[in-house]
Amino acid sequence: MTSKILKSILSVVIAVLLASLVIITGVLYRYFGTMQETQLRDELSLAASATEQLGEGYLEKLDSDRYRLTWINADGTVIFDSHADVSSMENHASREEIKEAFLMGTGGSVRRSTTLTEQTIYEATRLNDGSVLRISVSRATALVLVLGMIQPIAIVLVIAIVLSAWLAHRMAKHVVEPLNKLNLEKPMENEAYEELSPLLHRIHVQQLEIQSQVQTLKHKQNEFEQITENMKEALVLLDGLGRILSINSAAKKLFGVGASCIGEDFLTIDRKQNMRLALEEARTQGHADFRDNKNGREYQFDLSRIDSDGNNRGMVILAFDITEQVDAEKHRQEFTANVSHELKTPLQSIIGSAELMENGIVKEVDVPRFVGHIRKEASRLVNLIDDIIRLSQLDERAEMPSEEVSLKTISEEVCETLADAAKLKDVSLEVVGDEGIMRGIRRLLYEVIYNLCDNSIKYNNRGGSVKISISQKQGQVSLIVQDTGIGISPEHHDKVFERFYRVDKSHSKQSGGTGLGLSIVKHAVQYHHGKIAVESEINRGTTISVLFDT
Repeated sequence: MTSKILKSILSVVIAVLLASLVIITGVLYRYFGTMQETQLRDELSLAASATEQLGEGYLEKLDSDRYRLTWINADGTVIFDSHADVSSMENHASREEIKEAFLMGTGGSVRRSTTLTEQTIYEATRLNDGSVLRISVSRATALVLVLGMIQPIAIVLVIAIVLSAWLAHRMAKHVVEPLNKLNLEKPMENEAYEELSPLLHRIHVQQLEIQSQVQTLKHKQNEFEQITENMKEALVLLDGLGRILSINSAAKKLFGVGASCIGEDFLTIDRKQNMRLALEEARTQGHADFRDNKNGREYQFDLSRIDSDGNNRGMVILAFDITEQVDAEKHRQEFTANVSHELKTPLQSIIGSAELMENGIVKEVDVPRFVGHIRKEASRLVNLIDDIIRLSQLDERAEMPSEEVSLKTISEEVCETLADAAKLKDVSLEVVGDEGIMRGIRRLLYEVIYNLCDNSIKYNNRGGSVKISISQKQGQVSLIVQDTGIGISPEHHDKVFERFYRVDKSHSKQSGGTGLGLSIVKHAVQYHHGKIAVESEINRGTTISVLFDT
């Protein structure tokens, strides 16, 4: 700004100085020119009077290199000229000043030389005898005058420019200094020029608006960060060049990066070919998705292009953890295959026995045995279907009526129901402990205890025992079913609750199990938000513990 003020002042000073010189030169030139013309007319008047009295003799006696006198007859011929031979001079009747003198009595004119550096002033007057006496003088033009004054003018210009530059610099510094001291953070507290007050007021108003907008943006940004940080899904926002604008905690954990990745190219943190191809597809098609395994879990990646005014402004990358969904799909497929197999086995046995009886191949004495076999397989089929229905209900988390129940009472009812089966295996049943009062679904809790006890009896040794212990304290109820059976090896502990999983398939078929008992137990416990654990050793028995919140 200082340089602009300095240049402006210097420009004005130079322009004013040049204009002044031009005006002064013009005025002086005109003034002295007028004085010269007046003096010339006076001298002509004197010469005219003398010529009328003394004639040509007077003119011949005059000796002046400055002035030129010419006497012209009434017909335009030159009678006398102080600077030239009259015999060689042309007729002057057509000259402007001569014509004017013949008509008006006096005349005058100015004629320039061919070099434009000199001009001649002519003044003429008519004498009493009708002739005309003319006087002329040469003078320099304004251009010659200026050229002659070029040196002093240049000196004056240089002095004026230097002095103006110094004064302009001081003035500009003085003008700018208060501006440099302005506190734009607090514009209304400045003591500057009054002319700046409207500007400072507008700056103050704009600052208030900007602060309000910044606060609004910060609030929205905080809301956005709170939302994205609490998301389980990984979220990454990219700009139009593929650089990271925002990344939430789930995405940082997924890609193994920190906050320092902001501003970096996304492909520097995920260089996989499938991600590169998905980004290119989303850029051209607007959307892309694929699945990938990261950190031992399965993720679904969805990429969407962000467009504004027809231009690509960036990209949104969302990653969903679909491990449980994939596992559920896998379990569903396995479950479907297992159900088909489990249903097919008893049906084939029933159909085979019925065909033998239908074709008369079975002896009359063996018919009761075949009928018993058909009834046994049909009962197994019904039990399997019932278990599948129960599991489906538990999977759907259907609402069931709850009530206050006693686990001890339910355990005693189960023991009564299984008393005959226990007697056949010579296994003793015992219920000990507290009442175990809790709120739950009586039918599901009955299924839990029944299946645990049924398994403990089926997989027990002759002369063994099954003990059901119930304890209640500090808002929790503990149910423990302990047997002295064949036990489960450690590698099977985490799998016994899977559907149709059997530790010993041959033993399971002999015992008539469906392979869904413990899976029903697990889902029923989960329905009540409980926890279940297994402790077992081969040939030392198994202990299954269930913990419920009351």
